[in-house]
Amino acid sequence: MSRLFRGGIDPDIPSCEKGITLVGSMMKKIDLVYQTMLAELGQRSMDAAWTADFPAEGRFQRVVVKERSYWYFDIPDGSGGKSRRYVGPAEDGEITRRVETHQRQRDDLLARRRMVSSLTREGGMIAPDKMSGAIVEALASGGLFRLRGVLIGTVAFQTYAGLLGVRLPAAAILTGDADIAQDYAISREVEDTLPPIVDLLQNVDPSFRPVPHRSGSIASSAFQNATGYRVEFLTSNRGSDDYIDQPASMPALGGASADPLRFLDFLIRDPLRTILLHKSGVAVTVPDPARYAVHKMIVATRRRTDGLSAIKRDKDIRQAEILFEALYETRRASDFAIAFEEAWQRGPAWQGALQKAANSMLSVEGQAALSRIRRKGNIEIGLDPPEDLMST
Repeated sequence: MSRLFRGGIDPDIPSCEKGITLVGSMMKKIDLVYQTMLAELGQRSMDAAWTADFPAEGRFQRVVVKERSYWYFDIPDGSGGKSRRYVGPAEDGEITRRVETHQRQRDDLLARRRMVSSLTREGGMIAPDKMSGAIVEALASGGLFRLRGVLIGTVAFQTYAGLLGVRLPAAAILTGDADIAQDYAISREVEDTLPPIVDLLQNVDPSFRPVPHRSGSIASSAFQNATGYRVEFLTSNRGSDDYIDQPASMPALGGASADPLRFLDFLIRDPLRTILLHKSGVAVTVPDPARYAVHKMIVATRRRTDGLSAIKRDKDIRQAEILFEALYETRRASDFAIAFEEAWQRGPAWQGALQKAANSMLSVEGQAALSRIRRKGNIEIGLDPPEDLMST
């Protein structure tokens, strides 16, 4: 279940603080004025997306599936029948609030574009590259985030500048791909689907084509354009590793399959709603930054040490180290401690990956930042002082 939009840092933190000493650099905090503007943009963008998905002539219906309640939206089809869209779980307070107050909202497109411009040009927040922004916008318009998809990877990392209220180093945010995750059970149970993924992507760039799957399956979990930009769909794998190399059928993804990945269920649990600063703002769902940091430590240990994999591994570690500092300085050490403890309690494989990352992959400064945030976070949540991973 997604949590509500969070824009900016704790308002109790003085805006006059100089910045955050990061691994080898200085990370400045974003002025509270721009954090407040991001929150306003977030509300407006989600209102606009809601209106586009659920016009006034339709009607919400509560449906019970396997003893859980979900909202669906019925739209007249013009011939006496109706079509039905999945909305989300009834236990999601934000969704239920919108259902109860459903009305057509005025889409103030121009005003939102001006806000995005101010946030990126003056406020120090990050706009995605044009291709990434256009792809996420197209998928969002098709219903990806309504169907509980989660934007992951570096494009999601870019949104953390606004979520945490800090300026992120440019070297950590460059990307040439977009990664999308959806829980396997959700995809099978929502009884709704995106339009064909190929059509959505080709509306952005006609050269997008399915990438043949490495297993030889006719199903495809990735799409690539003529310049090499890649869009990949992923899902969680809690079963045997035998499934890792086989694409999973995902009924809600418009004909796309998804590659099952270990540890992904941890990353996409309890995601956050925020805004991708593209055009007038795109309402998206991203992983919690504390979970993202822990997950990056783990996946870095799974990558090969040559070629592109080595580059991605280095970026994984760099992003994790940045988040150690940003979460500590914005008073979210407890968030990190909770996420780290959850991962640690999942067993020896998880513990081994976290120890390996801490001992042989983090920089000296990153090791110090990890120790500091774990120590503070454990105190805040009432745990014993953490074991020193660098000595195990």
